Amino acid sequence: MIQQASIDTLMRALADPTRRAVFERIAEGGEISVSDLTLGSGVTKGAVSQHLKALKQAGLVCERPEGRHVYYRAEPAGLAPLADWMSHYDAFWRQRFGNLRELLKEIDP
Repeated sequence: MIQQASIDTLMRALADPTRRAVFERIAEGGEISVSDLTLGSGVTKGAVSQHLKALKQAGLVCERPEGRHVYYRAEPAGLAPLADWMSHYDAFWRQRFGNLRELLKEIDP
């Protein structure tokens, strides 16, 4: 069974569109600093830092300090609770897609 607290924290972290955008930039870029995340984002450095804090608490990113800079990278294992939660619905969707496939065959043989 999936720990309810971890899935709730994860979904709450990803519910915010700006936070999702920050996470996506990190996931695409390997390692990135707060300053680099702020450039061109239209979000203040303080706001980006708050989003990073929530992503870190959810286990989605980890940080590496280097001198005056802190670099963030995506933590793929952080998405595991979401993947586990979604896997519970696999049979539901598999059946629905099977039904859709059959219906499409009937409509256009």
